[in-house]
Amino acid sequence: MPKVALFNQAGSQVGDVELNDSVFGIEPNNHVMFEAVVAQRASLRQGTHKTKIRSEVAGGGRKPWRQKGTGRARQGSIRSPQWRGGGTVFGPVPRSYSYKLPKKVRRLAIKSALSSKVVAEEILVLESLSFDAPKTKEFASVLKGLSIEKKALIVTASLDENVALSARNIPGITVVSAEGINVLDVLNHDKLIMTKAAVEKVEEVLA
Repeated sequence: MPKVALFNQAGSQVGDVELNDSVFGIEPNNHVMFEAVVAQRASLRQGTHKTKIRSEVAGGGRKPWRQKGTGRARQGSIRSPQWRGGGTVFGPVPRSYSYKLPKKVRRLAIKSALSSKVVAEEILVLESLSFDAPKTKEFASVLKGLSIEKKALIVTASLDENVALSARNIPGITVVSAEGINVLDVLNHDKLIMTKAAVEKVEEVLA
């Protein structure tokens, strides 16, 4: 079983934590992680693009010239696609880009992402993380004690409003609950910081 250091909120190491081998100790599957990231990024797309087809463009109610005898090509409307200002053919329409991966693939992807952080030694475990009130300064001192200088993902057992509000104004810091942990966030941050309770909750679901 992989072991990682256990820190208190002041940044001092108080012991070690054994992580579940089936969640944090598997061989990372890069392809599955790639598929999960692509699927997650696709679901974030708004899909609000829209162009007007010929029936939606203003004007064009009258036939521009008679059908025969002019020597010109027959035309039915000045809002046909070949006309300037006409409708668009096969243009984008509002749609959802989201799609779902199989459950086993999603589970393997998040376990691979967590295991990759263990292999890279980019994971820290905290005894607990809580504040009496939202205080960005206190949260910044916690990060300084843990020597966090880059992007970090903070995972708590349940979403603590004081923790979330304290971290909101710190660039590169994202706070999620154990239920909201995902492949994109894990891979997109340089460090993964989890509370001990969050580790237990993740292991309970994924093991």
